[in-house]
Amino acid sequence: MNQKTALKQLKELSKYGNDLRLAAESWSEEWQSLISTMLSARTKDETTIDVCNVLFEKYKSLRDLSKAKFNDVASVIRRVNYYKTKTKNVLNCAKMLVREYNGEVPHELEKLIELPGVGRKTANVFLSEVGKDAIGVDTHVSHLSQQLGWTKNKRPELIEEDLKKLFPKNKWIIVNEILVRFGRTYQRGKKREEMLEKIKNMC
Repeated sequence: MNQKTALKQLKELSKYGNDLRLAAESWSEEWQSLISTMLSARTKDETTIDVCNVLFEKYKSLRDLSKAKFNDVASVIRRVNYYKTKTKNVLNCAKMLVREYNGEVPHELEKLIELPGVGRKTANVFLSEVGKDAIGVDTHVSHLSQQLGWTKNKRPELIEEDLKKLFPKNKWIIVNEILVRFGRTYQRGKKREEMLEKIKNMC
């Protein structure tokens, strides 16, 4: 796959799903974007956003959230998958951010992945949301990148490396967003396969 073709394909993919809001987007505070991204793992973005609207209304600051009780937070986020584990991670992450970073979210990958519940994908999605050059590899990015021939790898960290080599650095920030929007618009079925075949044959 050459860069020129990949950029054409990315541009075509960008036409779809622009009316969708993603879990990391449009929050007023960076900590909210991070927490929402954490909660979105294995959960639909629309569900995550609904849950976070309630959560952030109840806990208006990171310090408030860090002092919350487990059962109170769990009762709010129980609609997301693995909510008990995520409750524990959210509370511990909030406490660590308050204790070690004075309530600010760091913008360095190495520091982010030290936070409870924050893996490389979540960290990279957050970084791209705050304007840093990063590519978060989730299920949508993984599957679409393989189907389009952008990578032959299946491990997220290797896919990330391949995409960073394929696309210029100033495009990294939009790769996850574009592929997730397309993936959510065409989740499965004949229409998705037809669209991907059309895009795959672009040169």
